[in-house]
Amino acid sequence: MKIRVATYNIHKGVSTIRATPRVLALKKAIGLFDAEVVFLQEVQGKHDKYTSKFGDEARGRHHWPEESQHEFFAGESHHSAYGMNAVYDHGHHGNALLSAFPIGNMKNHDVSDHAYEQRGILHCVLETPSGTVHCFVVHLGLFEAGRSRQTQALIDCVNASAPNGEPVIIAGDFNDWRNTLSAKLRDKLGVTEVFDEMGSGSSLGGLVRGLVGAKRKTTPARTFPAALPCFRLDRIYVRGFKVDTAEVLHGPLWAKLSDHAPIVATLKLA
Repeated sequence: MKIRVATYNIHKGVSTIRATPRVLALKKAIGLFDAEVVFLQEVQGKHDKYTSKFGDEARGRHHWPEESQHEFFAGESHHSAYGMNAVYDHGHHGNALLSAFPIGNMKNHDVSDHAYEQRGILHCVLETPSGTVHCFVVHLGLFEAGRSRQTQALIDCVNASAPNGEPVIIAGDFNDWRNTLSAKLRDKLGVTEVFDEMGSGSSLGGLVRGLVGAKRKTTPARTFPAALPCFRLDRIYVRGFKVDTAEVLHGPLWAKLSDHAPIVATLKLA
């Protein structure tokens, strides 16, 4: 079975330039992924700001939906789940999962490191034709010490919910620009990052390293800022899958929609 997946930090549905609402454009762009499973971060589950600021008529002109963003993006083609993380006067936002497969159950794990930066891990169990797949939508903090503790919480969560090597997809915004977390996740969970697997054995250097038993240096893709990606913040880690394709979507369209560029990968169940 093949599954096409994507991860995308949507910046709460507003552009980074002049905070222009982009929800309708985002829905169309997410459709371009042609993905069965989409991992989203900074999704607004409640958004009263545009109602109070513009009124209903103006909100309509700005294409701001009445329903929650994850429900709007899911439409009739996907199921959706949402984990609320940050709450404020005019609403709240968090992580979301869109799935063409039924979502058997879901749980949101609060991994906030301090009161001023609310973070969570959304765990969803997908019921696919080939069996259960555990999905974890991740958005880690801005500070390295906090990310380390949150990564340990992620490891504990995966080991508790999928302890017997079940297929796992972990995706989201890790804010791990120095790539200090990948080795720990590989060692503790047996996962690989999609660009790691795409690069293994694909070059003469990789073949030589394999013959001598040397470890290959792994580097996730650059996704931030979307207009000119320099930092490697967004990841897709998998266990129990072979990676067929993996790419970062670049270009003017994606630069307008969010400050992060999306990653799309095609996986084959091992």
